[in-house]
Amino acid sequence: MALVRWFKRHLVVIAGLLTLGYLLLPNIVVTVFSFNNPKGRFNYEWQEFSTEAWTDPCGVADMCGSLSLSLRIAAWATVGATVLGTMIAFALVRYRFRARGAVNSLIFLPMAMPEVVMAASLLTLFLNLGAQLGFWTILIAHIMFCLSFVVTAVKARVMSMDPRLEQAAQDLYAGPVQTFLRVTLPIAAPGIAAGALLAFALSFDDFIITNFNAGSTVTFPMFVWGSAQRGTPVQINVIGTAMFIVAVLFVLAGMVIGNRRNRQKA
Repeated sequence: MALVRWFKRHLVVIAGLLTLGYLLLPNIVVTVFSFNNPKGRFNYEWQEFSTEAWTDPCGVADMCGSLSLSLRIAAWATVGATVLGTMIAFALVRYRFRARGAVNSLIFLPMAMPEVVMAASLLTLFLNLGAQLGFWTILIAHIMFCLSFVVTAVKARVMSMDPRLEQAAQDLYAGPVQTFLRVTLPIAAPGIAAGALLAFALSFDDFIITNFNAGSTVTFPMFVWGSAQRGTPVQINVIGTAMFIVAVLFVLAGMVIGNRRNRQKA
């Protein structure tokens, strides 16, 4: 009975840990197999421990080139989607204009629409315009795809902002620009940062939209897909593990900064 009571008391914690373990299981497998030394072309079965892939992560031809391209596209797509999404979010929350309700509804369409439909539509648009498929078509497609997610994140933050803080700054003779930079932007910064991080992750990870609009350009997800047809080099696991570690470090850094700010406020 004591065991049953203990289990009931900690049921939520146990369920949370099991869910977290389920979510992290693929990352653990990727990390483990980044230290594997496969005998054949496929890195699907454990053979022996080796750090060779970590000492030469660019040992596979064109892999680091595709990785660099994906990072550049993701960075520029993040900048474009964050700037446009932030302006749209402020416009939808702070201003009243015709078709505002329709715009609010249309913003969610790319999030609800299957990616393959959006990819095919963008490809049709680019072909009708005579655009050459490559870096720029991928970038435009990624900005359009990530825009809705940024708007949603920033809009939620802007809606929770107290307009009296900006009014107080104006009462203290702060101009519109000074009020925005010193009051509005710092308060909205967490939502903007969340939207930017989400946009970067979505852009870097995207395959379907990129595959339709890339032409002969090869991004990292496309390289991984192509490699899986003829062999999976261990370096792919190395890059995946490194990206996971960087993401975890960003999350931990955000938690540390947030805790420090809370302690300073207290």
